[in-house]
Amino acid sequence: MDSPFSIQKIPRSRIATFDIFSIGLEKHHVAGLLEFDVTGSRKKLQDLRKQGINISFNGWLVKVIGSVLKQYPEAAAYRQGKGKLVVYKDINISILVEKNIGGKKVPIPLVIEKAGEKSAEQITAEIEDAKRQELTGKSMVLKRDTTFSEGLYYLLPGFLRRLVWRIMLGSPAFAYRKMGNAVVTSIGMAGRINGWFIHKSVHPVSFGVGSVLQKPVVVDKEVKVRDILNMTILVDHDVIDGAPMVRLLNELTKAIESGEFIPSP
Repeated sequence: MDSPFSIQKIPRSRIATFDIFSIGLEKHHVAGLLEFDVTGSRKKLQDLRKQGINISFNGWLVKVIGSVLKQYPEAAAYRQGKGKLVVYKDINISILVEKNIGGKKVPIPLVIEKAGEKSAEQITAEIEDAKRQELTGKSMVLKRDTTFSEGLYYLLPGFLRRLVWRIMLGSPAFAYRKMGNAVVTSIGMAGRINGWFIHKSVHPVSFGVGSVLQKPVVVDKEVKVRDILNMTILVDHDVIDGAPMVRLLNELTKAIESGEFIPSP
C-alpha cells in the first residue's frame, strides 16, 4: 500500500532560520509598513540596461539603504549590556541569495561589506557572483568558509543553538563580523504579493522588500497609475528613538523615489 505522505529532509541552513525567528521574537522591533513610488527609479534602471549597464533593482536598493544608514549609523547599532551602544562606521548588509542545494532552493546569507561606499553596479556584480558560486549542503554563508565550530552548531539541540545566538548577539564585534549590522530580505521579488509581510530579524534594523505593484496615486493633483514598492522596516527601539527613526525613513524615501545613486546614462 502506498504511503499517504512523504518525508523530506530539511536543508541544514534552514535550522538557523528557525533559531533566528525564535530569537527575533525577543527583540523590541518597531515595524513600519511603507510605500515608495519607484516609477522614475525603475525607468532609470531600464534605460541603463538598454545601454549595457547592469544594475539590478535589488542591488540598487542595497546601495541606497547602505548609504542612508551610513548617515544614521545609530539605527544599525548593537546594544551592549544595559547602557552602551556599539555604533559601527561601516554598514555591512546581509542579504539572502537563493541557491540550489541537493535539488532544493535554499536561501543562503551573503554579507555585502561597506554597502554605503560601493556603487550599485559593484553590489549587483557581487550578488550575481554569489548566485554562481557552487555550494554544498554544509555551506552557511556565501563567500566565507564554514569553521569547524560553526559546523558543530547544527548538531546541537535547539535550546543550545538559541543560546549560541544569544551569546553572539551579546558580543557586537562578533555579530557584526559574522552577519553585519543590517539585513535586506526580498521575499516579494519571488512573486507578486498585494500587501506586506511582517518578518522577524535579529539585526538592529531590517528591511523586508515586497512586490512592486501598479497603484493609483495622486501626483500634482492628478490621479496617475504609478509603480509602488511595498516595504516593511523593522527598527530596534532599544537603539534608536522615534524622532531619528522618522528622519531616517524620510531620507530613505527621498533617496528611493528620486533614484539617487543611479548613474546618469
